[in-house]
Amino acid sequence: MKKGFLALCIASLAAFSVACGADVNEGGSSSSNNDDDKVIVMGTSADYFPYEFVDTANGDEIVGFDIDIAKQVAENMGYELKIEDMDFGSLLGALNAGRVDFVMAGMTPTEERKENADFSDIYFTAKNLILSKGDAIQSLEDLNGKQVGVQLGSIQEGIAKDNIEGAEIVALNKIPEIIQEIKTGRIDAMVIEDTVAKKYLDQDSELSTFEIVDEEEAGSAAAFRKGDELRDQFNEELNKLIESGEIEKLAQKWFEEEAAPAE
Repeated sequence: MKKGFLALCIASLAAFSVACGADVNEGGSSSSNNDDDKVIVMGTSADYFPYEFVDTANGDEIVGFDIDIAKQVAENMGYELKIEDMDFGSLLGALNAGRVDFVMAGMTPTEERKENADFSDIYFTAKNLILSKGDAIQSLEDLNGKQVGVQLGSIQEGIAKDNIEGAEIVALNKIPEIIQEIKTGRIDAMVIEDTVAKKYLDQDSELSTFEIVDEEEAGSAAAFRKGDELRDQFNEELNKLIESGEIEKLAQKWFEEEAAPAE
């Protein structure tokens, strides 16, 4: 009698757990289907000032250009934004595993990445530079036999491999790590986006740069799982921000005002 009662209780609890479990949509999205509590999860790598970085002066909040865009788009779509910080090279894996709903991390939609994700329209375009200490390196040819740092999994890693001959490419997880390696002389140079380089150039007059001329179209876009309808919804709101001039205002805020050195 006790055994039968126990089995009935277990079966009832199991049914209750299934009925009250969290909603997951068909695409594996971690966003909630409850209109009163809709959450969308963004994956990023918060070491890429001014796109996304940790503001240690304000409780270690993750802020930046991408964050402001994502918050505005999420709000317009009726979602609360949650941010998951991880290494750049882990972002698309986390996306396809369903741990995040989309990725914004200054990511360029290369052909290789398009095989594993769908991308929004380009919302910002920047240039890529070679950054080094001193003025000994003035051209790509000067990098022959040198060590060149890149962020692991970044578009800059591909640019370095495609454009720099005879150099050893050193891939590290974080931009500040690579900068420190250059300052200490453990590597000779790095490939970095101009908007990201500005902060470090303002802080250290010994650092210098020159532009890598690349004919391929580049720029930043948000990444989504293949076939996820969320991409089209996101893209619609993103383009409203582009057309209204709001993206341009945010670019001015983060790439000019926030990146400017303190007086």
